[in-house]
Amino acid sequence: MKRRSLLQAGLALGASMPMTKQVHAQSWPQRPIRIVVPFAAGSFTDTAARTIGKEISSMLGQPVVIETKGGGGSTLGTNVVAKSDADGYSLLVTDNSFAVSSALYAKLPYDPQKDIVQITTVAEAPAVIMVNKDSPYTTLKHLVEVTRKNPKKFTYGSGGQGSSAHLALELFFSGVQAELIHVPYKGVAAALLDLIAGRIDVGLASAGSAANHVRNGRLRALAVAGTQRHPMLPDVPTFAEAGFPQYNMTYWFGLMAPAGLPLEVQQKLQQSIAKAVQEAKVMEVFAATGARAVASTPAEFSQRVNNEISVWKGVIAKAGIKIE
Repeated sequence: MKRRSLLQAGLALGASMPMTKQVHAQSWPQRPIRIVVPFAAGSFTDTAARTIGKEISSMLGQPVVIETKGGGGSTLGTNVVAKSDADGYSLLVTDNSFAVSSALYAKLPYDPQKDIVQITTVAEAPAVIMVNKDSPYTTLKHLVEVTRKNPKKFTYGSGGQGSSAHLALELFFSGVQAELIHVPYKGVAAALLDLIAGRIDVGLASAGSAANHVRNGRLRALAVAGTQRHPMLPDVPTFAEAGFPQYNMTYWFGLMAPAGLPLEVQQKLQQSIAKAVQEAKVMEVFAATGARAVASTPAEFSQRVNNEISVWKGVIAKAGIKIE
C-alpha cells in the first residue's frame, strides 16, 4: 500500500509538470527582460533594439534593458544569449552578421542552427552599390563590362574581411564573372571615406549609410536592392532596373532567443513586435535611417536565415575567404 501510494504520488507529480510550465509561460514576463545587441552602441542594430524595446516594455509591463556586447563579428554577444536560460528574459537583436558568422567560422562556441531560435524580423534596409562621384562609370552595366574585361585591376572596399559587404560584393561580382581586389577596413564608414577620396573603386552599404553621401554628391549610386526604388534615393534604379534582377542584397535586423523557449513566449514576443513595428514613431525612427520596419513569423525568419547561411557558405568556399 505504501509503495502504491508513492507511485501514485509520483505519477501525479509528473502529470502536473507540463501544466506548471504552461502556466509559467502564460504568466511571462514577471521581471525585466534583457536584450543583447552583439555590436557597439550607436549601430542601427542598437537603435532598433532600443526603439522596439521601449514599445514592447509598455505592452508587456516590464522594463526592457539593452546590453551592447560587440566583438568577434557579433559572435561574443550571440554566445551570451545562446548560453542563457530559455526563459524569455535573455534575448538577442542582431542582423545579417548572424548568418555570415555561421557560414564563415569553422568553429563557434554555439551552434547557430541548434542553440538559437528566430522569433521575428524587426527591420530591413536595402544595400546600395556605389562609385566615386568622378568615376567614369554612370551605370552598373558599364562598371560590370569594364571590370570583367580587366580582372584584378579594380578594388572594392568593405567593413572588414568576412563582413556582410565583403560577401555581398563578392557574390555580385562572382555572379557576373568579374574579379576585383577586396580591400578590408575597420568598419563600413572607413571604406566609404576612402571611396569618396577615390582610393578604391567600388563600395556597398545600406541605404541609410549611403544616402547622405549620394545626395550630397560625394558618391554616385548605381543600384539599390529591393523590388522598388528607395524613398531616400528615388533617382537610383533597382538592381533589376539596372539589368541584374537576380541580385538582391538586403540587410535584415531581427529578434532571436535561446533554443527551447516555450512556444507561448515565442508567440507573445512575435505578436508584440508585430504591433510595435506598426507604430508611427517606430516607422519614423527606422525610416530616418533608411530602414523599413517589418515583422515576420518565426518560420519565415528561420528559413531566411538558413537560406543565407547556405548562400554565404557557397560564396566563402568559392572565393576562398578565411579569417586569420
